[in-house]
Amino acid sequence: MITEVKIIHTNFIKKLKNTHFYELRIKAGNEIRVIIFAIDHVNFAECTKVVCLYGFHKKSTKDYAKAIKQAEKILSDYIK
Repeated sequence: MITEVKIIHTNFIKKLKNTHFYELRIKAGNEIRVIIFAIDHVNFAECTKVVCLYGFHKKSTKDYAKAIKQAEKILSDYIK
């Protein structure tokens, strides 16, 4: 079920340090899927648009560097 929630726990959504991206974590069993996205406002609670950029199966923290580079490329292409 999809609902509107004003406050989201950091278990699900978190700002990625040293980037302008956020991550959405989806846990299914023992696996974690991560979707990297960008928003149109500095404050997450006040954003009106979310652009999902890149998703991956999280195996380690090393996966983030590659995913962030890919998300930056996709966002750059999207803005053009």
